[in-house]
Amino acid sequence: MLRCLIADDDPTIVLLVEHVLTALGHEFDTASDGAQAWELWQKAHHPMVVLDIEMPNLDGLEVCRRIRDRDAGRQTYILVLTGRDKAADLDAVLDAGADDYITKPTSGQRLMARMRIAQRRMQDDEAHRTAEEELRKARFHAGIGEATVGLQHEINNPLTGLLGTAELMLLEMEEKGQPTEDIKTIIEQGRRISALVKKLGELRDPQSVHYAGKKRMIDLKP
Repeated sequence: MLRCLIADDDPTIVLLVEHVLTALGHEFDTASDGAQAWELWQKAHHPMVVLDIEMPNLDGLEVCRRIRDRDAGRQTYILVLTGRDKAADLDAVLDAGADDYITKPTSGQRLMARMRIAQRRMQDDEAHRTAEEELRKARFHAGIGEATVGLQHEINNPLTGLLGTAELMLLEMEEKGQPTEDIKTIIEQGRRISALVKKLGELRDPQSVHYAGKKRMIDLKP
């Protein structure tokens, strides 16, 4: 079920679209002019908009352009109803960002058919977006895995040498009765780094969390 937006100043057309959307199991909001349509869309970001071109206050093409400016991912499907049928007029409709158009006068049967096509198109687009998101995650995880191998190699080798040297120094200082707090701190922090590097290597489903501002970091908490 979708929440659609109907924008038309002709009550007969609005009633026709309402009947079709109801038959398809969808809900709807209605607007009788372009300014109201734009206001309603900004609040709800309807996934489908049925839009007349010629409306008071703000014409349909401008509403269409404004939606596209805010809807970079084209998640709103825009079906334009137009009484114009010249090639240049229809080109203007598509140039404004509409997905499809129907010329007036139209019938409930014709409108129903175009709505069904719109639904299939929206489902395909959603599946495509989901596939792209899964691919992005897969690439992210692959990148994390490659980075982890590199970090383990580049950090573990010098860290092993550092800890080994520090532990020898600790033994010598203990034998000489010298203070050992600072060297113990070095060893403690070195082992902490070693544990973090090991945890990186054990990541199987890395998740990112907010760090500072808009930055994110990998969550290494247990």
